[in-house]
Amino acid sequence: MFILAGVFAGVSFFASRLLAPQRPTPAKEAPYECGIIPEREPADRFPVRFYLVAMIFIIFDIEIIFVYPWAVIYRELRAFGLWEMVLFAVAVFVSFMYLIGNGALDWGPIKRLRPVAHVPESIRSPGRTAETTVRRVDVGPQEPAA
Repeated sequence: MFILAGVFAGVSFFASRLLAPQRPTPAKEAPYECGIIPEREPADRFPVRFYLVAMIFIIFDIEIIFVYPWAVIYRELRAFGLWEMVLFAVAVFVSFMYLIGNGALDWGPIKRLRPVAHVPESIRSPGRTAETTVRRVDVGPQEPAA
């Protein structure tokens, strides 16, 4: 059955390569961006919060990687396996509560623990805002590249 599926997939692949029209265009060769034609180059940097959310996702992804095999052999492990998994789940939950307590998922305005000293205009970078390290991105029309 697997051989038949492999043969069918291979024949379908080669038939589509031979029969499909080959008309590459710049839009087809561009990287995929959710089906929207890109109007400008992306910003240089993403805010750190995006990476923090990605790391939180990885924490829960790793938790699932450990929970699934445990669920498969739960009856063989008995009480020892149950308490091991409870301890692991509590550790993940406590670390998640720590992240929430430190504002890892707060996407509102930046909260500061102490007031920021006034920065003279002469040393402030014009490409940066006063409240963040993310550069401003101009949304105006782009000049064509030479």
